Amino acid sequence: MAAGGFTSGSVVPFPGGHNGPGQGQGQGQGQPAQVGFDRLELQRILDLYGRMVAAGLWRDYAMDFAREAASFSAFRRAAERPQARIEKRPSLRGKQGMWTLFGEVGQVLKRGHDLSNVLSPLERKLLKVVED
Repeated sequence: MAAGGFTSGSVVPFPGGHNGPGQGQGQGQGQPAQVGFDRLELQRILDLYGRMVAAGLWRDYAMDFAREAASFSAFRRAAERPQARIEKRPSLRGKQGMWTLFGEVGQVLKRGHDLSNVLSPLERKLLKVVED
């Protein structure tokens, strides 16, 4: 036996963690333990974030993953409230859409089923008028 009473090569799962297929579900209701972003969603969000950083509009971000929703918040400075928050709430998928864009004071700027459409108000901030 090794230190801690475990044999070498044994795997000890974290309490409450995802322990394999079908496990880690919330209260047996078939809900995942937490909502997250898939690879394409995160790529789309981080692409926008990178362009906003390059434009000098954002400097920091935070992600939060909970049982009901996942959110991505973008900040101009780390010590202030987020300038924008993108939330994914799958329970609203069949209603008004699982994506919501919140403004700086928490107002809903846009809701929808498609992430690209919900991000469009932020994309417009990057457009610049080019004169001949």
